[in-house]
Amino acid sequence: MTAVELFDGLTGVARIGLGLAAVGRPGYITLGRDRDLPSARTVTAMRERAHGLLDEAYAAGVRYFDVARSYGRAEEFLAGWLPGHDEAVAGSKWGYTYTADWRVTAEVHEVKEHSVDAFDRQLRESRELLGERLKLYQVHSVTPDSPALTDRELHRRLADQGAVVGLSTSGPGQADAIRAALEVEVDGVALFRSVQATWNLLETSAGPALAEAHAAGRAVIVKEALANGRLAAHPELGPEPDVTALAAVLHQPWVTVVLSGAVTGEQLSSNLRAASVSLDTAGLERLAEPSEDYWRTRAALPWR
Repeated sequence: MTAVELFDGLTGVARIGLGLAAVGRPGYITLGRDRDLPSARTVTAMRERAHGLLDEAYAAGVRYFDVARSYGRAEEFLAGWLPGHDEAVAGSKWGYTYTADWRVTAEVHEVKEHSVDAFDRQLRESRELLGERLKLYQVHSVTPDSPALTDRELHRRLADQGAVVGLSTSGPGQADAIRAALEVEVDGVALFRSVQATWNLLETSAGPALAEAHAAGRAVIVKEALANGRLAAHPELGPEPDVTALAAVLHQPWVTVVLSGAVTGEQLSSNLRAASVSLDTAGLERLAEPSEDYWRTRAALPWR
């Protein structure tokens, strides 16, 4: 199965996926967490919040659900919810190890490693939780210097692991990483069949490369459409800034799925309205920042 086939037929609300980065662990960099989440972020409380959001999203028509090994217990939460939700498509990512030990104040929350050993270990961990429900397995946060783009042994193992192979990108070099990934083949067949990248009204630099990926038959998943909350209350986006920001992503002709990172039912309901908005994006390009500035600001966001 290709990624395009995996997402075949997704229309309307189903073009919005739900990512569990912000509810799979007690700490994350999204703005407003002190307001949006309970003060006691126990495993039980976060599991209940995640399952409630998953229920609401699925009932509304959402079908793609995105987790990662480094999202605390997100894979575990998703695995516990999947039975009985047969149309749900689960995607996960490997390449970062969660190190915060369920503490918001941890000095280091995740450690990156794109080695064969890390892949073998994390694939085993993901399969133990998600089993055959894992349909998309992505290399997490690839940058142009990542060995995930050049390690032939890793490429072979990725090709043989069973799920559709994808990658996510981050940083000001996203476009270079995407274009390099499009060239990777195993036995003459393209390895990376989907690309998950940051694109939003503040950071648009990956757009041309994502258009090329789409034209080459890859599925394109957009993450951080609200810029970790920076666009959720942007004064230039009207009375529903989140709806406008997400709709701007959906209006890009190369987008397959955009992820909501909602942590409350109200946020989720609002985010999903973007699927039915007819938006004139003229003038919104003025909000874009230089890519280096955007990523510098993101790196300075505190875990909360």
